[in-house]
Order: sequence, then structure tokens, then C-alpha cells
Amino acid sequence: MKTAQVTGGGSPEKKFDRNVPKKPAVPLRTDHPVMGIQSEKNFINTNAADVIMGVAKKPKPIYVDKRTGDKHDVEPSGLVPKYINKKDYGVTPEYICKRNEEIKKAQEEYDRYIQENLKKAAMKRLSDEEREAVLQGLKKNWEEVHKEFQSLSVFIDSIPKKIRKQRLEEEMKQLEHDIGVIEKHKIIYIANNA
Repeated sequence: MKTAQVTGGGSPEKKFDRNVPKKPAVPLRTDHPVMGIQSEKNFINTNAADVIMGVAKKPKPIYVDKRTGDKHDVEPSGLVPKYINKKDYGVTPEYICKRNEEIKKAQEEYDRYIQENLKKAAMKRLSDEEREAVLQGLKKNWEEVHKEFQSLSVFIDSIPKKIRKQRLEEEMKQLEHDIGVIEKHKIIYIANNA
């Protein structure tokens, strides 16, 4: 691989090209400029006519943010929706599409791996009907325990009553936790102990 030689200044040396036309020679000290050339053009009238006939200049869009009259340009302020006029506005960038594809492939491989391991470990997937039946059974048990809890006396003065109340509260808490877990997870696997 060839590299350009770098001199002490840090930039590569420029090569001299003979085909480039030369600049005009510097005038001598004895040469005098051509004098007395006058134009017939009336610059004042021409400029006045150009201004009268010309299209009015469009004012620069500004906004005032205070009552004291602080003026700012509208363009860099973000008040003009200039990005929606771009041709690639709203289009997902390529790198995000590639990343999503990679994530999808990785997720598919992981799911395939999990499925293979579940088959090896003899795990059985709970069907939707069985899941609903288990969920309804848990809710029914919770209602029974809740009804029993509600039938307790308001004034709990003995130790057996306190123990019974604590046991019912723990059962309700455990049932609520189990119901929450089953409602949260749509796919449930159970160990196949056949």
C-alpha cells in the first residue's frame, strides 16, 4: 500500500502540474492603467427601475417570545415541521430493521432450544381449557376461604381465633398469588410425573 509523503507541516506534498494555465504576469511599475473609459449607462435610473419592477423580497419568518420584542428565527426553533417533508420521514431505518430481524432470529432459536429441553425434561404444556379450569377452581377456593374469613367474629379475643384468622389470611394470600401467576402467564408447563 502506497502512502503520500508527509513533510514537517503534516500535510501531503502537492505535485506540480504543468498543464494548468499560468496566471497573468504582475504589471510592471511603469505600466499605467487605461484611463478615461466611461460608460453610457445611467446607474441611478437603472437601479431605480430594477427596484420598482422587481419582486418584493419575502420577509424572513420570525417569532417574538416576549412582550419586549425579542425576535428569533422560526426555522431553527422547531416550530416549523420541516422533517415531515423529507422523503424518508416515517420510514424505519435499515439498521433497526436488521436489528429486529436479528432479535427475531435469536428469539426463534431460543424458543426452539427451550422446546427441545422441555421435550427432554418431559414437561407437559397446560392447555387453555385446563388453565381456565385451574383458574376457576382457584377463584372458587378463594371465594370459599373469603366467605369463611368474613364469617369470623369481629372481636377476636382467644388464641385459637387469632390462629384461625392468620391461617385464613395466609390461605387467601397464597390463593391470590397463585391466581395472579396463572393470569399473568398464558403458557404454563407442568412436570409430567407419569
